[in-house]
Amino acid sequence: MRRIAGIVLAVLLIGGVVAAVVAGRDSEETGTATKTVRMVIGSEKAEFFADPDVVKALAAKGYTVEAETSGSWAMEGLDLEGYDLAFPSSRAPAAELAARYEVRGTLPRPFYSPLVVVARRGAADVLARNRLVTLDGRSRGTLRMAAYLDAAERDRTWQQLEGAEKYGELTGTLSISSTDPESSNSGALYLAAASYVANGGKVVASDAEVERTAPLLRKLVSVQGAQQSSTDAVFRDFVSGAGNPLVLVYESQVAALLDERPDAGDLVVLYPDTTVNSDHTVVPLTGIGEELAGLLGADPRLRELAARHGFRPQGDLAEFAEATADRTAYLKQRLTGVRQAPVPTSTVLRELARRAHG
Repeated sequence: MRRIAGIVLAVLLIGGVVAAVVAGRDSEETGTATKTVRMVIGSEKAEFFADPDVVKALAAKGYTVEAETSGSWAMEGLDLEGYDLAFPSSRAPAAELAARYEVRGTLPRPFYSPLVVVARRGAADVLARNRLVTLDGRSRGTLRMAAYLDAAERDRTWQQLEGAEKYGELTGTLSISSTDPESSNSGALYLAAASYVANGGKVVASDAEVERTAPLLRKLVSVQGAQQSSTDAVFRDFVSGAGNPLVLVYESQVAALLDERPDAGDLVVLYPDTTVNSDHTVVPLTGIGEELAGLLGADPRLRELAARHGFRPQGDLAEFAEATADRTAYLKQRLTGVRQAPVPTSTVLRELARRAHG
């Protein structure tokens, strides 16, 4: 059933902001759903809210959810009048929305997810042979960000890497596909992590640091050509065998795929040694929105289901470890060896994204 819901959403999510109405409105099915909550969410959370078990858990608490998807940074351009909450994929766009709608207080962050790079085994083996990746199993490894960015700076191609000649699909400039940083959270956080490494392990804060790191960021983006605004779209392309052999996505998307397909074939999950966690942050716009935000972070059943979908609930590592115990060949239960880079201010991050587009 979850797979069917995912396929339906995959069809619906092609295009801009598209309504994805979640089931649960029929009182005969849910029994207790009495409050309808309208919200805008990042596309990576669409399958979570469409999961029949999540619908049932929310209905048991008296809520029905109607969710629409949008790029996290693109939410700022939406008219959210009549919505109960916005749920972007990190704190920076959430803070801007909170300021715009005069939302006071600490914004709830019920769960988070690190960014990872998905690769085919052939590509991962070549990167490991050339010391850009360290593998700790057949299906999991660590991307050495400084080494990768050095290769990007020098415009290295796959053909220049030792061992790549065995794989006909590994051609052209070595690059990671990401989403548009001006509209999508994951693309913006990719620039945050890359700029932190390029700036000598310091968060970019000044005009001089923006100027110094912008040429590299421009290379990272320009080599990709047209970018999509949704990680859901780029991940679907990768799973279907299309597009770049290296794609930046949320760990939660990989975990959800593995929950449905425990044997993911030649998929390899690479954790960048310097990354940025995506803190999924709620901006409550009404009292009902605030109630639901609190429920997502506190209700044991919803936290369990979030972990099953690959999100890491705040404050308890054991929940994620238990939920993903059968997927450790691909997923790190603890983020050991992964450095968390601070995120620049929203103003600086937007400027980095603008400069990356040239």
